[in-house]
Amino acid sequence: MNSAVYFLLLMLPLISAQITQLGPCPTPSVQPNFKLDKYLGTWYEIEKIPAYFAQGKCNEVDYSLRKDGTIKVVNTQMFQNKLRSVEGTAVIRNKKHPAKLGIRYSYFAPFHPYWIISTDYTNVALVFSCTSILNLFNYQNVWILGRSRTLPAMTVNNAKKLLQKKGINVSKMSAVDQSCTP
Repeated sequence: MNSAVYFLLLMLPLISAQITQLGPCPTPSVQPNFKLDKYLGTWYEIEKIPAYFAQGKCNEVDYSLRKDGTIKVVNTQMFQNKLRSVEGTAVIRNKKHPAKLGIRYSYFAPFHPYWIISTDYTNVALVFSCTSILNLFNYQNVWILGRSRTLPAMTVNNAKKLLQKKGINVSKMSAVDQSCTP
């Protein structure tokens, strides 16, 4: 069997929930004049494209700046009645495009795209990630994040409209269960 086809078959279980499309990744515009210092802090997943790596509830992510200039990223979720966290690192890969971050959760893993499509810094942020496999197909993740565990329905609907306007497929987006007990 052709090694590329074999590789694709192995990847299918990992990308089944994400948006998968033929060809290279789309390149939507990102937040102009992005200010990292205003973006830092805690964000809660409001809606997302389901992904194998985040199947729990009460998903949140906290960004903070390290002394070396990298960004500490801590994802936390409740999964199988246990609070689970994973720490990663994000970097601004090109100073001319500060809203296009790279993020990884292992020192040995490559950085994956993590683009801030839009944010008002205080209420909502729209994030897009796309990975191309040999330019034959790509898989995408999309998040609507909020500074609180819930956002008004109109805000979520407007966020989806903006994502669609930028050519991002939101058909598989679903609400994240944020009903957490303290």
